[in-house]
Amino acid sequence: MLRPREEVPELSLKLINGESWSTEQANEADFMTLLLFYRGYHCPVCRSYVPQLAKLVEKFENMGIRVVAASSDSKERAEKTYQEWGLDKLKLAYGLSIEEARKWGLSVSHGIKEGEPDVFSEPGLFLIKPDKSLYAYSIQSMPFTRPNLEELLQGLQYIKQNDYPARGEA
Repeated sequence: MLRPREEVPELSLKLINGESWSTEQANEADFMTLLLFYRGYHCPVCRSYVPQLAKLVEKFENMGIRVVAASSDSKERAEKTYQEWGLDKLKLAYGLSIEEARKWGLSVSHGIKEGEPDVFSEPGLFLIKPDKSLYAYSIQSMPFTRPNLEELLQGLQYIKQNDYPARGEA
């Protein structure tokens, strides 16, 4: 189980723009990285949630927070997601392996209806400090009950202004 203030697992993923993203790319000048794991192209809840994040990328970046969204989808499915969901401001990664998802504590599901992959990870949101320590996380075993991104943004402003420490480490 991942715990706040402990180092997150190493993760390196390809982005649909041909670049790559890695937990090793942390920049000391950054405040945090927001890593959002989403279920994939097949998920109707993701279809509304991930674009909400994309609309807020600039606000997060202005606070020094890098934002990346990742799924177990193939490159082709991730490209469809990027184009159809209007994610031009969001770094979108693909190819998360089920083994990597489990290292992050994500729940894993079998597809139950047409259009779903045979196996995929459920959602999770992780805030990672530049030293690769986990600041906070939210993991779901279902597509529902995800963090409100506007409230998260407000909370992060408070955290940054007050140098509020990571909690849940005991």
